Amino acid sequence: MENGQGNAYPVQYSVDYPEGARNRLSALFRIILVIPILVVIALVSGYVSSGNMDINETISPLFAGGVVWTATLLMLLFRQKYPRWWFDWNLELQRFSARVGAFLFLLRDEYPSTDEEQSVHLDIPYPNAQEELNRFLPIVKWLLAIPHYVVLVILGVLALIVTVLAWLSILVTGSYPRGLFEFVVGVGRWGFRVEAYVALLATDRYPPFRLGA
Repeated sequence: MENGQGNAYPVQYSVDYPEGARNRLSALFRIILVIPILVVIALVSGYVSSGNMDINETISPLFAGGVVWTATLLMLLFRQKYPRWWFDWNLELQRFSARVGAFLFLLRDEYPSTDEEQSVHLDIPYPNAQEELNRFLPIVKWLLAIPHYVVLVILGVLALIVTVLAWLSILVTGSYPRGLFEFVVGVGRWGFRVEAYVALLATDRYPPFRLGA
């Protein structure tokens, strides 16, 4: 199908561009202001620390939010079923992460809400597991997505550089250049699509290699 509707990827992410002057004081101390909400999201996401980075990366997915991923993998594999409440938990956790990320990367000045959408939008349709999801594909999705990991590492570094430039721009001019804003949002969009494919297991459509919608 060649029309726009058919080509639209099911995972959609956007951030409303802030009009008017930005909050310079908030931007100046953003790295400090974000700490409390980072602690909250770490606890909700099930982050654990063993003192060893490699061990942390291995065992963190087994707790809290990670349990839902593991259970979803097993349910798809053996029952070809994706319980709605598990999906809703995963989606709301990603939406929360999106709001925190938008605040941290200076895309918005509102302090991230734990439940309200605010100006950060992330939509992932609930899949029909039996008709839309292959029960065996989740086993290898992490492997298939390796090219995306490589690209996202590069894009992530660029996004950090762009954020520093945007930070300086906000402090000096009170605005976030629109082009830089759209680039950082695009990197976030790419990342959430890979996340939905590999971790949320919400779609079997391979993520596109693009920043745009």
